[in-house]
Amino acid sequence: MPHAEKGLAVGLFGGSFNPPHAGHALVAEIALRRLALDQLWWMVTPGNPLKSTRELAPLAERLQLSERIAKNPKIKVTAFEAAHHVRYTADTLALVKARNPGVDFVWIMGADSLRDFHRWQRWREIVLTFPIAVIDRPGATLSFLSSVVAKTFDYARIDEGDAPLLARMKAPAWTFIHGPRSSLSSSAIRRMARS
Repeated sequence: MPHAEKGLAVGLFGGSFNPPHAGHALVAEIALRRLALDQLWWMVTPGNPLKSTRELAPLAERLQLSERIAKNPKIKVTAFEAAHHVRYTADTLALVKARNPGVDFVWIMGADSLRDFHRWQRWREIVLTFPIAVIDRPGATLSFLSSVVAKTFDYARIDEGDAPLLARMKAPAWTFIHGPRSSLSSSAIRRMARS
C-alpha cells in the first residue's frame, strides 16, 4: 500500500486494467486536477468478481503496463489488494481506512461502472465509507442518472463545482465530473488483439 501523510487528499482508482490504456490515464489526470488531489492510487486489482477471468492478463503484466501509462508522479501504481487477499471493493476501502487514519480519500470510478454499481458486493457500504467522484465516460453520461445508486443517494450529490472539496467531506457525498472523454476500452483493445 502506498504511503500517504495525514491531511493529504488521495484518490482511489481501482480496476482490472486489462489492459490499461490512455483512457484510464485521462480519468486519473481529470481526477487529480478537478478533485485537487495530492495523490492518486492506481489500484490494479487481482480481478473483477463480476467479470470472467478467462481473458485476464497476469497481475504483474497489468501492473507493469499501468506503470508505463501513469506518468504523473502523483500517481502511485499499486496491487496491494492481491497481497492482502482482498477481492471486494468494500473490503479494500475498509482496509485503506483502517491503515490510514487522518488521510482524506475519494473513490474514483468511471460513469460506465455506475450503471451496475448496485450489483457490487455491499455497494451501500462503499458509498458510506468514502466520498465518490464519478468521471464521465462515452455513452454513460445520461445513464448514470437512472442508476440505482444515483437515485438512492441523490440527496448526497454535490455540485460539480464543489469537486475540490469532496475529499474533505464526510460520506455519503458524491459528484459527477464532466470533461474530456476517451472512447478507448479495455474490452475493445482485447477484441482487436484477438483478430
